[in-house]
Amino acid sequence: MNPDAALKALAEPNRRTILRLVSADPRSVREIASHLHITPQAVSRHLKVLHEAGLVDEHREGTRHLFAVRPDGFAAVQEFLADFWTRQLGQLRAAVEDPTGRAPDVPHGPAPMAEPYATEVEIQAPVEEVFRHLTDPAG
Repeated sequence: MNPDAALKALAEPNRRTILRLVSADPRSVREIASHLHITPQAVSRHLKVLHEAGLVDEHREGTRHLFAVRPDGFAAVQEFLADFWTRQLGQLRAAVEDPTGRAPDVPHGPAPMAEPYATEVEIQAPVEEVFRHLTDPAG
């Protein structure tokens, strides 16, 4: 799955709010609209984008259409971010530990996402040097 549609959908603040609302319990368009300062029609348009991005599912309960978060819809975004941070932290480690700027030893490709992602990188350098690399764009 490609993370582009999900990231684009998540870029809009009302959609992020909608995801928070439907993360605990499935909700109808009217229930969602009651928490936002937008019309039910606008909520429906946002839900369509979220659904097309694979982030929410819709199901019927009687005559009601309910929307809920689709947890596996976030897998592509998690993989993208895991790969991004693995590479970035590897580059930071290389820049701080080796002033000659040799290429970092960073794994390529996305990390497997069976569990929530966490990464740890040990950097052998004074904290001031790490801070300088994090805050100074010139490195």
